[in-house]
Amino acid sequence: MITGGAGFVGSSLAISLAESHPDRRIVALDNLYRRGSELNLDRLGQAGVEFVKGDVRNPADLAPFEDIDALIECSAEPSVMSGTDGDTSYVYETNLTGAYNCLELARKSGCQFIFLSTSRIYPMVGLREAALVEGETRFELAEDQPSPGWTSAGVSERMPLEGARTFYGTTKLSAEFLCAEFAAQFGVPVVINRCGVIAGPWQMGKVDQGVFTHWMLAHEFEKPLSYIGFGGSGKQVRDLLHVDDLVELIEEQLADPDHWAGQTFNVGGGREVSLSLLEATEICGRLTGHELAIGAVPEDRDGDVPLYISDCSRLFAHTSWRPKRDAECVLADIHTWIGSDRERVGAVLG
Repeated sequence: MITGGAGFVGSSLAISLAESHPDRRIVALDNLYRRGSELNLDRLGQAGVEFVKGDVRNPADLAPFEDIDALIECSAEPSVMSGTDGDTSYVYETNLTGAYNCLELARKSGCQFIFLSTSRIYPMVGLREAALVEGETRFELAEDQPSPGWTSAGVSERMPLEGARTFYGTTKLSAEFLCAEFAAQFGVPVVINRCGVIAGPWQMGKVDQGVFTHWMLAHEFEKPLSYIGFGGSGKQVRDLLHVDDLVELIEEQLADPDHWAGQTFNVGGGREVSLSLLEATEICGRLTGHELAIGAVPEDRDGDVPLYISDCSRLFAHTSWRPKRDAECVLADIHTWIGSDRERVGAVLG
């Protein structure tokens, strides 16, 4: 079972698993809350994935599936801005109550539990302490990183967790704590993947979630864009991971639950697969042929950081898996997808 199975990551994973394991029943459960998720229903059906409309907030929607042998928890309200408008209920109930309900299902079924968490579980005070060097097109990490949790390769799992981190990050971290308790108390074989930016075809990106897909969509449909914060320079950096690379990692985790049980890993592209917004603008303009006048908002926003790159050393010591697709490949695949379904994508984009 894949919760959030009609979302970007969930549907990509469900379709890949259906193709590689035609003898297995693949169930995608989703409440279709996220606009654009309905575009994936035809794809799921064509791949032989069983779609169930349901909500992880409701235990009754999960109860019929106690015979599963693996549960991949992809459901979430993933926006870093969620809850900032004063309504915290949906992000809390989906990301924390929903994770609890999924863990209960895993406990009852005795199945493997793979949790898609986020780099946003790290606190803002820590994420803003990197020693940076300003280059021509991006901020870079200095070789010497005096702040705890930072290395010359990026953010490691050793970053202290004290401090605030956004409602999104807090609910995901709280769900990680639940994962640890279910593993310790009930023996649920849990692996936690702390993902950075994931990108690729079929993602309906927004400025606060899925920024690189959002950047390509805006270029393709010639929508306004702005560099927000950090002087309006566009030099803020994120590593990114092609969704197909993430799928390949999860396939490996499914194949050997004992090897992965009880582990927590940063999962991202690292310095080798990273982009600043300024660099993304160049690639998007070249691929689409549209040169946009990008606005500038110098003031920083709450919850934003100048640079996030995953130090995946712990993961790389545990597996031979490595990201195979570079940043240009990610953006090119997004561009190709938009061109193949331009009318429907444009209708969702508005």
